[in-house]
Amino acid sequence: MTAAPHIPVLLDEVIEGLAIVPGETHIDATFGAGGYTRAMLAAGASVVAFDRDPDAIREGQGLVDASDGRLRLVESPFSALDIAGPVDGVVMDIGVSSMQLDRAERGFSFQADGPLDMRMSQSGMSAADFLNEADEGAIADVLFRYGEEPRSRRVASAIVAARPIARTGELAAVVRRALGYRPHDKKDPATRTFQAIRIHLNSELDELAEGLAAAERALKPGGRLAVVTFHSLEDRMVKRFLRERSGGEPAGSRHRPAATAPRAPSFEPPARAVRPGEAELARNPRARSATLRVARRTTAAAWSANGGQ
Repeated sequence: MTAAPHIPVLLDEVIEGLAIVPGETHIDATFGAGGYTRAMLAAGASVVAFDRDPDAIREGQGLVDASDGRLRLVESPFSALDIAGPVDGVVMDIGVSSMQLDRAERGFSFQADGPLDMRMSQSGMSAADFLNEADEGAIADVLFRYGEEPRSRRVASAIVAARPIARTGELAAVVRRALGYRPHDKKDPATRTFQAIRIHLNSELDELAEGLAAAERALKPGGRLAVVTFHSLEDRMVKRFLRERSGGEPAGSRHRPAATAPRAPSFEPPARAVRPGEAELARNPRARSATLRVARRTTAAAWSANGGQ
């Protein structure tokens, strides 16, 4: 196989969690630069890999050619991954990929100036479109909900006052002025704003919810699900999904009435969450917020969209 341009986070732990047996079929729900896929192929699996980014699909064709027919790339959001089922394993690496972050022209990062884009699929509304057209309240809501920005209204007001904004460097400067920034600060205050806008534009939390349900439908009995997340919003969703589907959700409360009938768990209780060790953090500072959760599918039917069976 050709050399991988990026080493994915928690790679050894993901492959261990997938417990690949040669000849099995696995899904890489977030192909990106192909790091997990390469390791899955090396372990003897056939792989169906999804990505909604046309750059990832195009640049992955060399790996397809080198795979002896064991890799198929699908240009699609991973919420549709169950079209490839039934399979023995699914891995999801949630969020923006390194290849997207590292290319200034994609507009995901303020580390280098570029057009304010942030579209994973390279279609639809861009970040500049949203920030220049949405009203102040809508922008503040997005920053608070998806970036957990405590001063979202101040940032939204500053963005509206500075419009039009077309570049990542411009947006970062606006946020820094609004919140205060010193170069030696541990975390750039623009980080939360960029995260929030990206998640909103790409409907990432909706996609995650639908993708988890699709993986549940696609996995064979005994199939393994491995999900790597990078911030608390994502991790809470995955943790809640696996707790509920493994029978660990409380029977009911005043906010959520008890189910009228017991539901057979579709997953075994998940393994303990895994986080990067010091050696990996030294190699890759981007791994510092990563969390891996792994669970195994039971023989029970997949739950319906509303939680029933």
